[in-house]
Amino acid sequence: MKLESTHDFDVIVVGGGHAGIEAAYCAARMGSKTLMITLDIEKIGLMPCNPAIGGVGKGHLVYEISALGGLMPKLCTQTYLQVRMLNTSKGAAVQGLRLQIDKYAYNTLSKNTLATTENLTLASGKVEEIIIDANNAIKGIKTADNITYLAPTVVLTTGTFLNGRIHIGKDNYSAGRRDEEAVAGLSLFLNKVGLTLKRLKTGTPPRLLRSSLDFSKLTYQEPDNLNYLFEFYPHKTTNKMACYIGQTNERTHEIIRQNLHLSAMYNGNITGIGPRYCPSIEDKIGRFPHKTSHQIFVEPEGANDEEIYPNGISTSLPFDVQKKYVQTVVGFEDAIITKPGYAIEYDFVLPNQLNHTLEVKRVSGLFLAGQINGTTGYEEAASQGVIAGINAHLKAAKKEPFILDRTESYIGVMIDDLVTMGVDEPYRMFTSRAERRLLLRQDNAFLRLTEKGHALGLIEDQLFTDFKQEKTIIEDTLSSLRSGKNCSDLLRLFGQSTENIEQLRKDVPTALSDRAFQTVHAEICYEPYLIREAKEVEKQKQHQKLAIPEDTNFTAIAGLSKELQEKLKKHSPATIAQAGLIPGMTPAAISLLILTFRSNNKNIAFQKSKTSKADYEKNA
Repeated sequence: MKLESTHDFDVIVVGGGHAGIEAAYCAARMGSKTLMITLDIEKIGLMPCNPAIGGVGKGHLVYEISALGGLMPKLCTQTYLQVRMLNTSKGAAVQGLRLQIDKYAYNTLSKNTLATTENLTLASGKVEEIIIDANNAIKGIKTADNITYLAPTVVLTTGTFLNGRIHIGKDNYSAGRRDEEAVAGLSLFLNKVGLTLKRLKTGTPPRLLRSSLDFSKLTYQEPDNLNYLFEFYPHKTTNKMACYIGQTNERTHEIIRQNLHLSAMYNGNITGIGPRYCPSIEDKIGRFPHKTSHQIFVEPEGANDEEIYPNGISTSLPFDVQKKYVQTVVGFEDAIITKPGYAIEYDFVLPNQLNHTLEVKRVSGLFLAGQINGTTGYEEAASQGVIAGINAHLKAAKKEPFILDRTESYIGVMIDDLVTMGVDEPYRMFTSRAERRLLLRQDNAFLRLTEKGHALGLIEDQLFTDFKQEKTIIEDTLSSLRSGKNCSDLLRLFGQSTENIEQLRKDVPTALSDRAFQTVHAEICYEPYLIREAKEVEKQKQHQKLAIPEDTNFTAIAGLSKELQEKLKKHSPATIAQAGLIPGMTPAAISLLILTFRSNNKNIAFQKSKTSKADYEKNA
């Protein structure tokens, strides 16, 4: 369909990656007339890095996307190659579902699903300008082809394309991804409206020809057979392709050490900060010189594709060096590199310039989601896309915003971390980032968020009815088990051992699904801790209301270390809750701040009241 030169929409989403997909899908399904504009429609949902979704922490995000009515979990169910549940030897709170995905099937399904989504228009184009009015409010966008699209809200999901630059050894060139052009105009606009941008770096390993590898020398990675994936409804898994594990060795490391000076990470060409938790192989060798081997996860990219993704050896070394070190790995002796690995650095916006809705503070109606906010990973991007898309729709419809609290979701944890603390390296989700991770498990994601998704119009009525039925069964089962027994008795009877779990199976209704059973078991095992955490959450809610004045002189607070004084000065937290998120902040320091600012807030409240000070103190 040929588009006219000017169009009116409610929401415009710029970019077709995982953040863009969710933003456009959610906004359109909530009723907004939505446009997704991307450089190449055929590459919507492309996975330029490892085609895997989930894992510990990341999997929690995908479950929450599912509970809110997002698209990623549905795409995963139809395109996975292998299923694994990580950390099964540990408690339910830190387990993580991870799926190896057929990236070609995922790409095709993403594009086709969006193409048939009501209220959503797809267009190819390079956005060169964001149009704003005299009050810094969004009016629309303009493309390189001089086409104007008007809307009161715009969601930027630009991934690695903002001034993207690829590095392979000493060679570097402008690109957003392999064989795709970068975007420069949007960075100029963001600077122009007063936003601070910096540079980050990520990378990818060389791709290997499947038939050139000797899998008999690699360790087979056992898949899991499960009855549920990320979606609410059951799904009996079928593992279609095998994954393996290889190892680097001292010869591998020696070749890399001899050529470190040729890596873009070490020759001065890269200024962006790379991900500490997913470093390049040369960074691993440089940072851990005494480690004699590193794991390589040998994973397929597609069911009908001959390329293998060797997860764990991303690099920016020259191609000839990549070939030398790859062929030192046992099983890779005759490996053929189909595509060299590379590093890419790109602009991002410091996310503490955003509200919790992911709207830019300086520009009304402009939302940012994904790597533009300093995150790394498909799951982190998609989660932000859901929130940005929901809030762009609500903004356009002149409705109240939607914000998730960090005590009720991992999505809330991530966004609160980003907008409160900012980032100094690519942000990746871990369970350790959530103070209340016993409350925020995979198994109870639907219990936590499905009602919110339904209220937003993103969860279908039938699914919501079935969810309520499962919720009632869980509540009735727990009530029955608790009658006549305290939590210590339940823990003794139905603890973590296999025998106890089987006993619990016998004592609960047969109607309990696998997921519902996991929830019941986790609630029993964690009950003493959950009670304590619930009390802590209430305390934290009170602290969130305890304001810290903007003009606070932290150096004047006796008892705070100089280090914490400097950190408080740097981050300027608005509340005690925000102060508690600052790395290195101790419980003793938080108690001191509470004592200090509780007194301040009482004095302020007294000054505004008409009661006597004695009466006020008594009531307070």
